[in-house]
Amino acid sequence: MLTQQRHEIILKLLKEKGSITVTEVRDLLDTSESTVRRDITALDKEGKLEKVFGGAVEAGQKVTAHEYTVAQKNELNCDAKRKIAEYAASLIEPDDFVFLDAGTTTAHMIDFIRATSAVFVTNAVDHARRLASRGFKVILVGGELKSSTEAVVGNQAIRTIQEYHFTKGFFGTNGVTRRSGCTTPDVNEAVTKKTAMEQCRQCYVLCDASKFNSISSVTFADFEKPIFITDRKVPGYEKSKHIIACDEDASRSHDRYRCVRTSLLPHVRLQIRP
Repeated sequence: MLTQQRHEIILKLLKEKGSITVTEVRDLLDTSESTVRRDITALDKEGKLEKVFGGAVEAGQKVTAHEYTVAQKNELNCDAKRKIAEYAASLIEPDDFVFLDAGTTTAHMIDFIRATSAVFVTNAVDHARRLASRGFKVILVGGELKSSTEAVVGNQAIRTIQEYHFTKGFFGTNGVTRRSGCTTPDVNEAVTKKTAMEQCRQCYVLCDASKFNSISSVTFADFEKPIFITDRKVPGYEKSKHIIACDEDASRSHDRYRCVRTSLLPHVRLQIRP
């Protein structure tokens, strides 16, 4: 295939999705990763896209490819995170089987959880320790521990998660846009999040308003898939019915949306292994 043809396909795919990875372009074009990287670099120099770690995003998008450490994240938007976390924790019901994703906002949830009979699965070591200290039954996913985010990732983690069927899952994200969906800088974390979401009856993404209109390197969920819980209304997203703003009549919005979601879901009997 000629270089010009590859470039046209890459730009068309980017227009459709908002972001692309080297791997998916390689598979689509049936070529090498080095060729795809050269094409992306060339298009970046021409100003037709913006190169990021592991792929590219549309030119002009706000890109957040940098990954902050947990300590750094703990200093960002603390009040908003606690507000979001308190509301999210109120959604956990007795006998729920919950996946709790690694992250600073999901960590705040632990202070507010009241459903003592709920069971939790998490890929965050500190989440597991804190849940256990409060007397909750908790299952810690095994695998490779990523030091910067303190998340357990990798093939072992994915295989374990695939065995479970969660009633609810709560996830963090680095960026959200309509076209690129939920994004994160690390491929391994993205695959782990995506796998866990596929095992959940209801998915909630916890993100403060600053995360909207930002794109990170790898998409792990389409925009329409989860329910978003944020701290306030986000300009341009007011008509999105699956976004809950905690500073509005959040409980009424969620009750209305939950009725629609749960009415479409089949009854699932959970089998939790001892």
